[in-house]
Amino acid sequence: MSQRKLIGVLTPSSNTALEPLTSAMVGSLPGVSAHFSRFTVTEISMRDQSLNQFDDSKILEAARLLADARVDVICWSGTSASWLGFERDRQLCARITEATGIPATTSVLALNEILAAQGARSLGLVSPYVEEVQRLIMANYAGIGVPCVSEQHLSITVNYDFGEVEPETLRRMLREAAQARPEAMTIMCTNLRGAQLVDEMERELGIPIYDSVATVVWRALKTVGVDPRELKGWGRLFQEVA
Repeated sequence: MSQRKLIGVLTPSSNTALEPLTSAMVGSLPGVSAHFSRFTVTEISMRDQSLNQFDDSKILEAARLLADARVDVICWSGTSASWLGFERDRQLCARITEATGIPATTSVLALNEILAAQGARSLGLVSPYVEEVQRLIMANYAGIGVPCVSEQHLSITVNYDFGEVEPETLRRMLREAAQARPEAMTIMCTNLRGAQLVDEMERELGIPIYDSVATVVWRALKTVGVDPRELKGWGRLFQEVA
């Protein structure tokens, strides 16, 4: 019997996009499956109520449940470190591995790895977030030498509502962000239904687009020893980034 590859995914409780997207991606790969554990996230803002959602203890509890399924990697499919600071995700991954013995990664750390591997020096940022959150994201990327030369945001705070954003809205935002000709673009939110648009929009715009759901899948596949190039139709990321 061939060895299965089990990918564990930590999911914001109100997210309705990342689970079907993640499962659709890995579902084409023989023996690879995704398994999910939720913790409470309902609002994205800089209010204390929102910030407290990302307390590590709640995330670790969800990670321990995934460990019961003996997954091969645990992924935080979320983007909170993009505004709270990248060190938050590095610390989180270390704590998950310490608690479970399982390697861990995140959407944001994977994106940063991809940008570094591709030598990207400018970024187009597309998100559903409010301006204050968007500014913090832009500052954090400027801090690692990848300034956001264009941005589009929707000023939404309710996490569930992100999943209701229509694909045509995302297409419009990507087109607007592409006008500054950044070297790469990102769809920064795992509750936007953007991953399935990437292949189409990359062909139209001629710029690599790194969706937050896709970045963590890319890193998860590498971690469990599956060549990302086996994944077809989800954009240049899986074919071009070593």
